Amino acid sequence: MAVTAVVGLQWGDEAKGKIVDLLTDQHEIVVRYLGGNNAGHTVMFQGQTYKLSLLPAGVLRPGVTSVISNGVVINPKALLQEIESIRSRDVVIHRLLISDRAHIIFPYHMAEEAALEKGRGDQAIGTTMRGIGTCYRDKAGRTHAIRMGELVRPELLRQRLHEVVPQKNLVLHALDPECPPFDADAILSEYSGYADQLRPHVIDTSAYLHRALADRKSILFEGAQGSLLDIDHGTFPYVTSSNSSGCGIHPGSGVPERAIEKMIGVVKAYTTRVGGGPCPTELLDDIGQHIRDEGREYGTVTGRPRRCGWFDAVATSYGARISGVDCLAVMLLDVLSKLDEVKVCEAYEIGGERTTDFPSHAVDLARATPVYRTLPGWKKDIQGVRKLKDLPTAARAYLDAIAELVDRRVEIVSVGPDRDQTVIV
Repeated sequence: MAVTAVVGLQWGDEAKGKIVDLLTDQHEIVVRYLGGNNAGHTVMFQGQTYKLSLLPAGVLRPGVTSVISNGVVINPKALLQEIESIRSRDVVIHRLLISDRAHIIFPYHMAEEAALEKGRGDQAIGTTMRGIGTCYRDKAGRTHAIRMGELVRPELLRQRLHEVVPQKNLVLHALDPECPPFDADAILSEYSGYADQLRPHVIDTSAYLHRALADRKSILFEGAQGSLLDIDHGTFPYVTSSNSSGCGIHPGSGVPERAIEKMIGVVKAYTTRVGGGPCPTELLDDIGQHIRDEGREYGTVTGRPRRCGWFDAVATSYGARISGVDCLAVMLLDVLSKLDEVKVCEAYEIGGERTTDFPSHAVDLARATPVYRTLPGWKKDIQGVRKLKDLPTAARAYLDAIAELVDRRVEIVSVGPDRDQTVIV
């Protein structure tokens, strides 16, 4: 493979990390192009489990260059803690590059996000309180934004913080009068220490990636979160603050999407969602809890229990269309192996009308009643299966239903957490 992208098609947590890990061996460069330390990948490597957040999965492979590109918002403290966590397990990070255009999360971003969520009360969006959204807000607003290229230039950082912090204190006091003010010099001192450690990694990653394309190097773009959380195309406002669909690759890296030769859409064999917002197929019963327990559906970063439900083909096919994927990787099929029957949502009923179009407004999605196709369960342990023909007939029929309804062929099936528990179709 030359240039490949891995994109989640649901509400995130689709087990993209395993697919990225499988494909990393076939690529020279792995690029993380969006989000911040609110997203997590769990990767099994050499018998060990690694929970990555900001670092691309390439850091676990000797000879692979890992790139954090301009679309990512970076908490330097969190990034350095993650680097140290990996190194403490005797993993050598051979080559890590960080974009000088990436925006920086400061303590006031987290305080601002907490105040905004508190003010929404029962209507809170359900953020991770890591300052991701407020950092992206500053990026769009420009005047309060500070990028990595400024962080690593001491005098420029001093100037910017003394401009921004007094204004942030005014905003925070208006949002929450009990919020203590921030001190620009204290932040400068702390973040200058982070800058000293990160400076050797900071470059113009867009220029680097275009040189790599010219040299025909193999590049893997590693998505975070999922297409239904996309700021423009997801279930707004219950979304993330970046373009988490395939649409985000170009603005998040500077690489045009026409350069990508294969787009792989990753889906769970069922549906999960974290935080607020409608989820039409959510199961608030014993089956939902069974899926949660079997799939260990708790957040990689936050530990929050995920909302679980049947596979939603209406939502997922929409994610496949906006991300432009070529094929599907169906993950965690083994989680459903103990169920007597399985269901797939093939349409919605909204206001008495049947539709296969995904609503553009969350209030309409909240009114959707799923129309299910019921299939028999396979009631058999499939974790040892390595060939499609060896899957139970009912499991193959379930995969066929997903492929039909999403209108994409299934090329990869995960039947267990380890990288070798994978069926290549």
